[in-house]
Amino acid sequence: MASLSIRQVVKRYGKGPKANAVIHGVSAEIGDGEFIVIVGPSGCGKSTLLRMVAGLEEISEGEIAIGARVVNEVEPAERDIAMVFQNYALYPHMSVYQNMAYGLKIARVAKAEIDARVRKAAAILQLEALLERRPQQLSGGQRQRVAMGRAIVRQPQVFLFDEPLSNLDAKLRAQTRLEISKLHAELGVTSLFVTHDQVEAMTLAQRMIVMNAGRVEQIGTPEAVYARPASAFVAGFIGSPPMNLVEGEAAAGGFAVGGQTLALPAAAPRPGRLLLGARPEHCVVGAGAGWPLRVELVEMLGAERLVHGRLGDAAFTARIDSGLAAPHPGTTVALQVAAQNLHWFDPADGRRVEP
Repeated sequence: MASLSIRQVVKRYGKGPKANAVIHGVSAEIGDGEFIVIVGPSGCGKSTLLRMVAGLEEISEGEIAIGARVVNEVEPAERDIAMVFQNYALYPHMSVYQNMAYGLKIARVAKAEIDARVRKAAAILQLEALLERRPQQLSGGQRQRVAMGRAIVRQPQVFLFDEPLSNLDAKLRAQTRLEISKLHAELGVTSLFVTHDQVEAMTLAQRMIVMNAGRVEQIGTPEAVYARPASAFVAGFIGSPPMNLVEGEAAAGGFAVGGQTLALPAAAPRPGRLLLGARPEHCVVGAGAGWPLRVELVEMLGAERLVHGRLGDAAFTARIDSGLAAPHPGTTVALQVAAQNLHWFDPADGRRVEP
């Protein structure tokens, strides 16, 4: 096992004034044995960053170190990493055993050692009964476990996962997330996991790196990122449903939105234009005093309901327990949000504004 350092890494395609930069000075320090998830929307550069760590993409600037060794010029096969891909990349003509053993065979590992490693990985992943099958005889979840087993037998310093659950259905994704968590708890290998799914990020990560347009927006534990998003982008990306973000004018204990002024439980951090953020689950819906939400739609989601409406001219969503009476579309209800659950952002650059 080893730590992983990403230091001011830049990636450009092309040269000269027409070069297209897709990664803009990304830095992150990943501890020995830590499980880090890189999360962000499609096209934000997360897979490109992972491929640079793997050596599959060249670095334009900066450096990447695995342990104490800078690996910028080191070939992928010599970086002591193992990668699990989205599409499994299994050899169709080989059995599960042969797929898992192939990399070790090429590395000329002794036959007895190969057998011991493969059978140990198969036991960890509950693949013992499938070792003689071929990939076409397996389900998607079983194929992904074989791909993970092939990585485990390598006994690498770093695991790299490139959206490995994207091809699985929702039930299998949840099950495989649990298996990956158990796997990391047992092996303790430094792991870098890329996903666009914020649920995967929140449930798997010890710390997460939230990326947007080739830049790091925030690095922190899932709890910290959820509770104190560093930017409006993070606030709107992490959380389901996403945080409500309403732009308006703060002054004298109120917040003007679309021709009406909302009373605040605590003064805004500064006067002037601001983005007000509030998570749907932190909104209390009821009668009496509060922000007037004009209800447009109510969604029934089993244990909860989502109440969609408008505050002034701004779209806003509140989440309520399904045991509560649902408001009817066309009516107006009162919203209350505690001061500690309000978030403020600068509308110009999206950065968090502290009280």
